[in-house]
Amino acid sequence: MAIPHVPVIDVSRPLDGQLDALDTACRDHGFFLITGHGFDDVVARTWAAARSFFEAGRAVRLAVERDGDNPLGWYDRELTKRRRDAKEVFDFTDPASTVADGFNRWPNGLAGFRSTMTEFYDAFSELSTTAVEIVHRGLGLDPGDGLRFGGARSNSSVRLNHYPVGDPVPEEERVGLRDLGESALGYHTDPGVVTLLLQDDTGGLQTRSRDGEWIDVDPVPGTVVVNLADSVQVWTNDRYRAAVHRVVPMTETARMSIPYFLHPARDAVIEPIDELVEGAALYRSFEWRAFMRARTDDNFADLGAADTQIGDYLVAASSGSNASEA
Repeated sequence: MAIPHVPVIDVSRPLDGQLDALDTACRDHGFFLITGHGFDDVVARTWAAARSFFEAGRAVRLAVERDGDNPLGWYDRELTKRRRDAKEVFDFTDPASTVADGFNRWPNGLAGFRSTMTEFYDAFSELSTTAVEIVHRGLGLDPGDGLRFGGARSNSSVRLNHYPVGDPVPEEERVGLRDLGESALGYHTDPGVVTLLLQDDTGGLQTRSRDGEWIDVDPVPGTVVVNLADSVQVWTNDRYRAAVHRVVPMTETARMSIPYFLHPARDAVIEPIDELVEGAALYRSFEWRAFMRARTDDNFADLGAADTQIGDYLVAASSGSNASEA
C-alpha cells in the first residue's frame, strides 16, 4: 500500500476536484496544505518578528518567562509525554480580547513585535475558519448550512517555536531537568480543532499514517500546513484522524515554526455529531475546559503520569476503534 501524500488545497479556486485527496489524507494521517490564501505579506512580517525575538538577548526572553500560574510567554524546557523537548517557545493568545490579552507577556525593546503578532493572529483566525470549512466539505457537510463544529479565536493561541541544534537550555541550568526526548518534539496530537502551521525550509516535521509509517511533511513555499486535532476526531466519530506528529532532532541547522492553535469555545461540549455516526457513538461527551486543563497540566512539570487523551473518553475499548495512541 502506497503511503498517502500530504495534499495541497488551493483555496483561491473551487474545491471541486480537490476533496478526494483531502478526504484520503484526513482519514489516514490528518495533514493537508493550504495555498492561495492571500496572506504572504503577513507571513513574511511574522517570520521577521519571530526571528527578532529568538535572536534577542536571553535577558529579553527571561523577562517574559512563563510560570505555573500562567502558561503564556517564553519557555525553554517544556515536556511532551514526560520527556523534555529540544526547543524554546513563546505563546500568546488573542490580543484583541481585553481579558485574554491581560495574560499575554509581551517583550520589551522589539519594535513592532506586538503589532505584527496581532496582525498575524487576525489573519490566521480568518484562515482557520476557511480550513474548518474545507474539512466540512471533505466530510460532505455544507458549510453554507452552518458549521457543525468550529473554534473560538478568543480561546485559541499562537506559538513561536525555535528548535536549536542541541539543547536549548544552557548547560549550567540543566541540573535536575528531565532528559531530552528522542525527538526534538515528541509524538503527540493537538487537543483543539485544527492547527495552522508556518514552517521554515529546514524540514523535520513528520506525521504518522494509520499503518504506523512516518510521513515527512515537507516544506512547500507559500503554503500553510493544516493538521486535524483531537476534537475533530471525536466530532467525526473516528472518520477523520487527529494527526499524530513529531519533529526530528536538528543536527545541522536550527528550525523555526509558528502554529496557530484553533480551540473550541471554553464551555464547548465535545461529542460525536449524530449525522457522522455510523452505528454507535465511540466517545462519551466531555467538556472542553476540563479536557484542555488535563492535557496541559504536565507541560510545565512532570506530574508522574501520562497526560489525558481522547482515548480516555471512549465508550468502550474496541478493535474497530481508530482512536489516537498519542
